[in-house]
Amino acid sequence: AAARLAAEQEVENLSGLSPNPEKDIFVVRENRTTCLMAEFAAKFIVPYDVWASNYVDLITEQADIPLSRGAEMKGKCGTNESELELSWLEQAYTLKLFFLKEGHNTSRGPEAFWRLSRIQFTYDTSERTYFKDAVSPGKHTASSHRLSALVTPAGKSYECQAQQTISLISSDHQKSVQLLLSEVRLQPFDIPADFVFSEEHKCPVDQREQLEETLPLILGLILGLVIVITLGIYHIHLKLTATSQVQIPRDRSQYKHMG
Repeated sequence: AAARLAAEQEVENLSGLSPNPEKDIFVVRENRTTCLMAEFAAKFIVPYDVWASNYVDLITEQADIPLSRGAEMKGKCGTNESELELSWLEQAYTLKLFFLKEGHNTSRGPEAFWRLSRIQFTYDTSERTYFKDAVSPGKHTASSHRLSALVTPAGKSYECQAQQTISLISSDHQKSVQLLLSEVRLQPFDIPADFVFSEEHKCPVDQREQLEETLPLILGLILGLVIVITLGIYHIHLKLTATSQVQIPRDRSQYKHMG
């Protein structure tokens, strides 16, 4: 049964199709149908200890680790739980994303949504590409704590172009590892057709930026409309005023009856 399930599942790293070299694309298919799609740019900021120049004190350095385009991937789709696992540089780095779909009751009735429920990042400070002279090199795991991120109504995809920062706590002396996500388009459930995202649910930051971009245009249109209406009313007022004024005769002979 396990062999049959493995044969029916496909995973594809389509990052080479993205024009952005920092953006990765991953697809999980089961029974020849897409069940999870993820597009995003990711980078980890990992603090680690090195010896100071006196070889007595410790100082903290910072490793900036991007998600490699050549990452190997695994995936698992379910009705209410899905997973995406990525590893690169010969398993020195592994990222696991866990998604959960659930429902709750609101004043409008029951509603379902999905969210990113857990993140686990494993890294090896003995790897020399990003870690230089780390003290006590070895593997560490950074995990999220009670995470509820990328919350999206069920049946929709999540989209966020803005950069988001998610903090993870490391087994390396409880250091804080930062995951930077940007240009995200993601859907772990209810994909309507092969390689096709559902309607997007934009993150609050993108919604605010979109409003900030369109608000000056809307205000400009309203201001222009107010000016046109004001000029029209003024023009009508001048006409009515001119009509109601007493016309002074230009022929002086018409003044002879006065006095």
